[in-house]
Amino acid sequence: MPEDEPGELVDGVLVEEEVADWIHETAVGWLIQLFRAWAIPLGGRVAASELKYRLGEGKGRKPDVSVLLAGSKPPPGRGALRRPLDIMIEVVSPSPRDVRRDRLEKRAEYAAFGVRWYWLLEPATRMLEIYELGPDGRYVVVLGAEGGRIDAVPGCEGLVLDLDELWAEIEGLGEDEAGESEG
Repeated sequence: MPEDEPGELVDGVLVEEEVADWIHETAVGWLIQLFRAWAIPLGGRVAASELKYRLGEGKGRKPDVSVLLAGSKPPPGRGALRRPLDIMIEVVSPSPRDVRRDRLEKRAEYAAFGVRWYWLLEPATRMLEIYELGPDGRYVVVLGAEGGRIDAVPGCEGLVLDLDELWAEIEGLGEDEAGESEG
């Protein structure tokens, strides 16, 4: 796919990506800020949602946040990545189509691609799930949390997550505008 082509490639078909809202982008920004403050000083890297991955023939995805842990081979400066980074994160939007895509489709594709850690952050349910790729090529839930401070983040020694801080930031957003339609 060309660098400026919107969407994701699913089974050779370009699929329209979700339209992000303030809740989604607040969560993505919070994660990027958190991971940059932790990973960069250690020699890691963090990328946002326009980074493209070529998962295989006819498959391309753009996770909301990608993290390369210290000690991993640096990514190429240009073009779609053909190898997984250490952590891929999806912020789950509330539409049934988006929930299905992130919870089922992307989880299976990222596992097949070899992504070691897959995170799902779901603001609508105030839930964080962290999956680790097992030896059988399937993800196993290693952390589930609704709030609070998490001092022991699997795979991320020294990283501290304060989910209550994130939820408070999201709760500070305004109500939906009357008369606005989605999409």
